[in-house]
Amino acid sequence: MAPPIVGRVARKEMLQFVRDGRARWAGIIVAVLLGVALLSGWHHVSAAAAEQAVAQAATRTSWLKQPPKNPHSAAHYGIYAFKPQSWLGAVDSGVQPYVGVAALLEAHVQNEYRYRPAADRSAAQRFGDFTAAMVMQVLVPLMIVLLAFGTIVSEREDGTWRQLQATGVRLRSVLIGKALGVSAGVAAICIPASLVAALILTLWAPPGVTGADPGRFIALTLIYVLWCAVWLGATLLVSSVARSSRTALVTLLAVWMVSTLAAPRLAADVAAWRHRTPTQAEFQEALNLDLSDATTRNARLQAKRQAVLAQYGVSTVEELPINFSGVSLQEGEEHANEVFDKHFGGLYDTFDRQNALVRRAGWLAPALALRSSSMGLSGTDWFQHRHFATAAETYRRDLQRLLNHDVAINQKPGQTYLADTSFWANVPDFTYVAPPTADVLGRQAGSIAVLAVWAFILFAVAAVVIDRRSATAGVA
Repeated sequence: MAPPIVGRVARKEMLQFVRDGRARWAGIIVAVLLGVALLSGWHHVSAAAAEQAVAQAATRTSWLKQPPKNPHSAAHYGIYAFKPQSWLGAVDSGVQPYVGVAALLEAHVQNEYRYRPAADRSAAQRFGDFTAAMVMQVLVPLMIVLLAFGTIVSEREDGTWRQLQATGVRLRSVLIGKALGVSAGVAAICIPASLVAALILTLWAPPGVTGADPGRFIALTLIYVLWCAVWLGATLLVSSVARSSRTALVTLLAVWMVSTLAAPRLAADVAAWRHRTPTQAEFQEALNLDLSDATTRNARLQAKRQAVLAQYGVSTVEELPINFSGVSLQEGEEHANEVFDKHFGGLYDTFDRQNALVRRAGWLAPALALRSSSMGLSGTDWFQHRHFATAAETYRRDLQRLLNHDVAINQKPGQTYLADTSFWANVPDFTYVAPPTADVLGRQAGSIAVLAVWAFILFAVAAVVIDRRSATAGVA
């Protein structure tokens, strides 16, 4: 059971928060911004999910209503795959605005993703999205600083700290009480908006979204609790060692600017420098060069021809019971797939290395760990985009195999072959299953540990500082 002094100090801090007009209005503004950001994010996710559902249904209907045609022509006609909106994208949009939401799945080509909202933004909008994650990552720490920068140093300036020491009160208990009081003030601001968000996202989650798992929302809430604990610990520590309230405030504002504004950009720039990606022109040139390698392609086709002839025990293509043109088309796909795996896989692996470097930098700047885990749990990080892109590409390749197999089986040599309209219905629709919450939590365990370790260390150091001051003053 907590000592009575803890509760008394906590109540005192809460009363100061309520009576301080500046703190009260700052809290109200942050709470309103958080609520608006959540509702705005929910509206965006709902609208985007509805639009994508209509578009996905339209592209499926268009596929099914194709007139009789050669399956290879249908392969070039293609099918669009739309990435489902993430349920918690309403909280943290992550990389969604920058990586695109749809790709055309067609023969011989692995297309890039289209419809990037960031491409349509003004220069001012590109400084960052107004999301609930931005409010929690940037504005809530600032609010904690403004609420708590003077909690301990102001007691020394007013002379009440010596009075507390003279009474024999354990100053560590005072520290705990102050932490609880400030935490209650922050909770009073953030919890109502979070509960409203949970209610809306749980009861009115639009159809066609991914990651609709309350476990993700709970985990996301917990990492932001840890984030607030990091900042509360840092603020109490600085307030414990600073010589004046002004010094504490200036120091904390400098830390806030560096850690929340500068560090993420600096880490991204360092990662991009350390693991360079090719420009669009360089990438396309290298890709086209390998795709146009006729020597490799012809050698593959010749080897495939000999293998098929041996399989059926004949000596010429004309003797085959199947149409070799379908086999040839598929062999061309397999050659292209190897090229795509080399170039797109290499590019994606570079992005993975960049993200891994940024995550490791979270031990120096916990804001980076928070951003990583927030996007991951929201289903809007790079890993989950790549997961979707891989699923869509797998579907594209399976589709081409199905269409080319139909050509090989049904097209007679020297004759025009048109697949019946009923054939299009035999092609399964593209469906996507997002990674389970357990897998996402496993990938983010390191970033979550960073936040927990930082919070523990900051509070522990603050407690040590307080104990040493007590010992210096001769307090038992």
